[in-house]
Amino acid sequence: MATGTGTGTKSGTGTGTGTRTGSTGETRPAGTALATGRVGSTGGRLRRGLLAALVAAAVVVPVCAAASPNVPAPAPATFSEDATPRSRYAANSANLAEAARTAENADRPGRAARLRAMSAAGSAQFLTFDGRGTGRAVEVFGELESADRVAVLVPGSDTTLDTYERFRAGAVSLQQRLRAEHPHSAVVAWLGYDTPGTVSTTVLSADRADDAAAELAPFLDRLRDISGPGARISLLCHSYGSVVCARTATGSAVADVVLFGSPGTGSGSARELPTAARVWAGRGSADWIGGVPHVRIGGIGFGTDPVDPAFGARAFDAGAVGHSDYLKPGTESLAGLAAIVLGGTLASEADHG
Repeated sequence: MATGTGTGTKSGTGTGTGTRTGSTGETRPAGTALATGRVGSTGGRLRRGLLAALVAAAVVVPVCAAASPNVPAPAPATFSEDATPRSRYAANSANLAEAARTAENADRPGRAARLRAMSAAGSAQFLTFDGRGTGRAVEVFGELESADRVAVLVPGSDTTLDTYERFRAGAVSLQQRLRAEHPHSAVVAWLGYDTPGTVSTTVLSADRADDAAAELAPFLDRLRDISGPGARISLLCHSYGSVVCARTATGSAVADVVLFGSPGTGSGSARELPTAARVWAGRGSADWIGGVPHVRIGGIGFGTDPVDPAFGARAFDAGAVGHSDYLKPGTESLAGLAAIVLGGTLASEADHG
């Protein structure tokens, strides 16, 4: 469930699963189209093993940039509870520059180049930055302190400092769309957790999501206090990020939780999620994740499909996008997500009034 576009390279998981590039160019798990038939013809232990393999395939997408977990970096900046966003931006900008120099001195030019790109010529606004290991970063687009509409993007697997560029591109695209309709808006790209690797056992369970939810919930509380007065916050959750959001207790400032490209949440219905916000779900017709089984066996897999009417989420039209394309300019999915953030009424909302 990476946020970038796959390359069509083979990727094994130890269970015999792989990936292939279909006629549309979208990378998807090999054998996805035959999932239902295979499951129906097996039983007992073989059936459980196959389902686990299919779930693995559902959340494993290869990415071009490999993570660099052993890159040295300075410790992150520390702040008092009342630190302003501006003071955080300045301190984290300095820390980012130092992290780039440290990576260069450690003969890691690839990481150094990516960190320099993240600095955006000194104009980047990071509430959080930690250059150690695969890294963490929380970046703001727009004027947060005056924004009354705030979208928080939560990414899926294999989103790290080494693949950050594609995550940022989605945030920029969303902010440009929001600003065109509502100048007092902001987007927060929240890489605030250690995302699971695409080829790992962690991507099959909710363990990383549980850890992430423990970080995201207090962040949302703080965000309410540093955003504009009465800010309306929307939580936009892609792929494995939807598992994170489904475990995050949200406060009254969060008006909407949006699940897109989701493998499931681990919950049977929207009513089970720890939020009073409106819950939305959408999936593009070209998203390969729609072709895998939504199962949960012994803590493996994520269960009910959020776009299934039985789940009880409000539907939004994502158009024909693939798994990595929801935030691309000009797409129906981007328009739908922006409308939710701005508090507009979608056609599907009338059925849930």
